[in-house]
Amino acid sequence: MSLADLRQSYEKNVLLESDAAASPFDQFAVWFDEALAAQVPEPNAMTLATVDAQGRPSARIVLVKGADARGFVFYTNYESRKGQDLAANPRASLLFFWQPLERQIRIEGTVEKTTAEESDAYFHSRPLGSRLGAWASRQSRPVSREALEAALRECEQRYGDTPPRPAHWGGYRLVPDRFEFWQGRPSRLHDRLVYEPDAAAASGWRIVRLSP
Repeated sequence: MSLADLRQSYEKNVLLESDAAASPFDQFAVWFDEALAAQVPEPNAMTLATVDAQGRPSARIVLVKGADARGFVFYTNYESRKGQDLAANPRASLLFFWQPLERQIRIEGTVEKTTAEESDAYFHSRPLGSRLGAWASRQSRPVSREALEAALRECEQRYGDTPPRPAHWGGYRLVPDRFEFWQGRPSRLHDRLVYEPDAAAASGWRIVRLSP
């Protein structure tokens, strides 16, 4: 079968304005809980898209580690490619894709670093191997496997079971100013509801339906 012949009809759910929560954060929580209940693999996995100082985009999968009315939190090496992109252009886009439910959520906004206290708390909740790995890896820089494993052994000897959080590692919070909830529908007539800020609305957001 050729790539052009691959297709699927989406028929599992609908998304109507009458059913949507007034707040996009509440709507996200509803859909996330449904993804958990459906046992969607890694429902907290999201695509993070950034743009560097030359306007060159890049995207990768990261894990969301916090989601509330303040925004969406993820953690990484601040010196990585994504960290350099965000230092140059602190705007980004997130994409959740839950294929078993035929749903996507797109979230856009500005990105800021979490507090040192938040980064410390999350870092010390991680498995020991992950904490040591944050020290051993110079993320996004060329390395051999042998050099990486040697760096890990050195960190094990230096820090033992209590590595501190590296200054170059911590959290980012994306503060949303746009959400789009996408529900697959038959004949490619998908439901697309966008939430945009609206000071006149009780929730602070207005809902707009987009043509699929």
